[in-house]
Amino acid sequence: MSRLNRLISVARGETPADLLLADARVVNTFNGEIETGNVAVYGGKVAGVGDYKKAKETIDLNGKYLAPGLINGHTHLESSMLDVGQYARAVVPHGTSAIVTDLHEIANVCGLEGIKYVLDCARRLPFDLFLMAPSCVPATHLETSGATISPEDIRRILRFKECIGLGEVMNYPGVLSGDAAMLSKIGSAGGKVVDGHAPGVTGKDLNAYIGAGIHSDHESVTLAEGEEKLRRGMHVMIREGSTEKNLEALLPQVTDKTYRRCLFVVDDRHGVDILHDGDIDAVVRKAIKLGLDPVRAIQLATINTAEFFRLNSLGAIAPGYLANLIVLDDLVDFKVSMVFYRGRPVAQEGKPLFPSYHPEGGRLTDTVNIKPFTIEALRLRASGESRPVIKVVPGQIITRKKQMKVSVKDGLVVPDTGRDILKAVVVERHWATGNIGIGLVTGFGLKRGALASSTAHDSHNIVVVGAGDEDIFAAIREVERLQGGLVVAAGGKVMDSLATPIAGLLSDEPLEAVVAGLERLEQAARDLGATLPAPFAALSFLALPVIPDLRLTDLGLVDVNEFKLIE
Repeated sequence: MSRLNRLISVARGETPADLLLADARVVNTFNGEIETGNVAVYGGKVAGVGDYKKAKETIDLNGKYLAPGLINGHTHLESSMLDVGQYARAVVPHGTSAIVTDLHEIANVCGLEGIKYVLDCARRLPFDLFLMAPSCVPATHLETSGATISPEDIRRILRFKECIGLGEVMNYPGVLSGDAAMLSKIGSAGGKVVDGHAPGVTGKDLNAYIGAGIHSDHESVTLAEGEEKLRRGMHVMIREGSTEKNLEALLPQVTDKTYRRCLFVVDDRHGVDILHDGDIDAVVRKAIKLGLDPVRAIQLATINTAEFFRLNSLGAIAPGYLANLIVLDDLVDFKVSMVFYRGRPVAQEGKPLFPSYHPEGGRLTDTVNIKPFTIEALRLRASGESRPVIKVVPGQIITRKKQMKVSVKDGLVVPDTGRDILKAVVVERHWATGNIGIGLVTGFGLKRGALASSTAHDSHNIVVVGAGDEDIFAAIREVERLQGGLVVAAGGKVMDSLATPIAGLLSDEPLEAVVAGLERLEQAARDLGATLPAPFAALSFLALPVIPDLRLTDLGLVDVNEFKLIE
């Protein structure tokens, strides 16, 4: 008997199931109802929901809720700072059974080799990683990246079995101006899903962007922005990450008329939040607390995501669907007590039931390559009484451009901690070009010392903020020595650090160890006066020249609204 014939036989109640989940309150994501019954599983798939009794193994759920495994529809696993195996062990116990990611963080450092590394690891783990070919590596011409993904590379990646579409098209100015390479990449998708990235794009420009074949967006920060994108036919990804907090503002757009066009994502979620709060389950839980019906909240993290990305076997508990399932005691607290992947238990009571995986041979290490320089290279010469300053916006990744009077000493601009004006530096670390971008930033609150990181979206050069050149220089040198990491320096010395030697982005330590290191660093930053709740998260976005308004890259200050270097 073939596997399909046996599935049919199990569905008809003639042949015992591999697994029977008895006395379940099944969340039906098709009609929004809760139905009581038994769920029969065979060959990793749901055979049926009903009064099934025959099975090789039976688990009595005693009236607990059974829902489809959660799908994180847009995330960058690299932001967790966890290697792939450790990432899976962190998020799977929270009910994440599938993620959609373009891997453009690691691709910006290591290109195709970085993508293959993640895919090789993920194939050995009990969750589904669906790849969107990274459309913008580098994201723009306004920074130096470690790799380039060409239109030909895109066509090659689109043939990977895990690839389901084209990743977020961040170069929206390139789309609007008709850039040939950008449009070639979109055309290569050949009818597959194309993800968008259109912060603040509105009116006729939005029409043009959507008309290019881009039908989703995760960058809305206001209700009006989200509603306009819905009105023009986009699927709106409601984002609640570690730094990007958009759920509360956008949730009112989820109505009986619109909810099928909305889905929950995290975009960037750091290890501290995963450990203490969760992954996509945390977004669902918060939405429920904000008043969204629990079943609807589940739909936005399961069937809506599956249908948008054409993942026809995911997002529901129904005949023929993969048995990626989560068990919940109740739908309000939304605490995941068991997780099944293709009918096998893979997590229980918050603990993974599978080992990590890390390839041998030290792949993707030794990626920090800085041209030697002296502390004098960090000087910023005065050119007037005022300068443009990057203003950090707490709880968002957007920044503001602020013209501020600066402090000058011996013809050099110096930080002014009394007015919270710090020096910001970005050092190119891929090709030893010697590029060093220097600017000013406000919003971090440091009174002394410096913070540095080799996680700096999207090109991941070394980004630093500090109250003095000596500490900035010491922090950069430590990141170089670690071959990637996060550093706090003061008094010309390193206070604490966390190594991320895999592509300069990922640690191979367990979640708990990474979080402990990050919490130590954040406490050290607070001891130096930092006022942001997640200073290293904010630091990581300081060099991102595709999010308004003002950024700093290794090439200099970038006016994102004008899409050009201003210094």
